[in-house]
This record gives sequence, structure tokens and C-alpha cells, in this order.
Amino acid sequence: MRLNFIIAASLLALAACSGENKQKLPILGQREPVEKTVNGETVVDTIYQTVPAFSFINQDSAVVSDKDFNGKIYVTDFFFTSCPSICPVMHRNMLKVYEKFKGNDEVKLLSHTIDFKYDTPAKLKEYATKLGVSGNQWEFVRGTKDSVYTLAEKSYMVAVNEDKQAPGGFVHQGWFILVDKDKRLRGAYDGTNAEQVEQLMKDMEVLLEEYR
Repeated sequence: MRLNFIIAASLLALAACSGENKQKLPILGQREPVEKTVNGETVVDTIYQTVPAFSFINQDSAVVSDKDFNGKIYVTDFFFTSCPSICPVMHRNMLKVYEKFKGNDEVKLLSHTIDFKYDTPAKLKEYATKLGVSGNQWEFVRGTKDSVYTLAEKSYMVAVNEDKQAPGGFVHQGWFILVDKDKRLRGAYDGTNAEQVEQLMKDMEVLLEEYR
């Protein structure tokens, strides 16, 4: 299932929610109805797609896992440090998100390199430093090809691939994916589009308010 279809559906869901007193973002991804018994009555509950457990190495050569994101909302994307096309634009825009929420311990950013050969922790550290990023609020992580590519396509629904004919040797979509504290997908935004990134930041405020 690709994100373009899901985003169209989510816009309808968001519009439906806007009439309520408290705005809520849609929940994206696959869902499954499950019957359960409550007070002797059968009710139907919905099980939503969630991000599974993961473990990677970050720019400081430290292990970063899904547990580091417990109790936080986060924005994730896929890139590579030698990318000659969309990545520089994406991360100039992500830097706006970083600066807006810097110091907020309920918010993290997570960027996965898809260049599992070249992008060592040292390369990621150099990249983060050039962006002006310090600390661990914005994690730049690497893992095996299978672990990163599977997470991208199966969990975040972002297409990534090696392609020797493509600039830099890789192709990938530039989505910024917003994930809630329950590891559910709550939004997808074109990271190369300044207006969509502005909407992302507004939606992050809405999502944080859901947990108040």
C-alpha cells in the first residue's frame, strides 16, 4: 500500500474530525477489526498498524532502539549522506522542525541512511555536525540493508532501493512520517515541500495536544 492513497484517505478522516471540539489527526496504515467481550457484550475494536521493534547504530556509535522513542512522538525519514538530489532539501526542511521543537523531550527525529556501506557512524556524525545538530534529539542511524529497507517499505510505507543508474546510486521517496507515542503512523509529508513541512509542524502540535 503506497502513501499517496493513504494520504488522500487521511485528509477525509481529518476533515471528519475537524468538527469535533478537539482536533485529532487520522491514523494511517493497515487496520484490523477484532471482536472482544466487554462487560459480557461483544464489541468490535480496531487494531492499527504500528512500528515494530528495531535497533540501529547512531552517529555517536551508540545503539538506538524503539525503546528510546517510548513516550515520544517522532518524525522519521530515509536519506544518504552523499545524496546529490532531494536529501539536502529534505534536511534543510527537517532542520526547521528540529529548531522548532529543540529541547522538547516529547519529540524526536529519526533519519535512516539507506547507504549501508558508505554511511558509517563517523560519516553520520560529520553530516549531523554540518547541519548544526548536536545531542540525541535528532538521531541519524544505520543498519543492515535488510533491516532498514524492510522497515522503510513494510512499516513506514516509504519506497527505497539501490539503483546504479540513479544519481548517487540510490532512489528513495522524500516522505517525512509522523509517528505517535503508541507507534502508530499519524501523517506523511513531502519533505521537499516547505508548505507541507509547515503543516507537519502544526500537526505535531495537534498530536502533542492529544496526549495532554
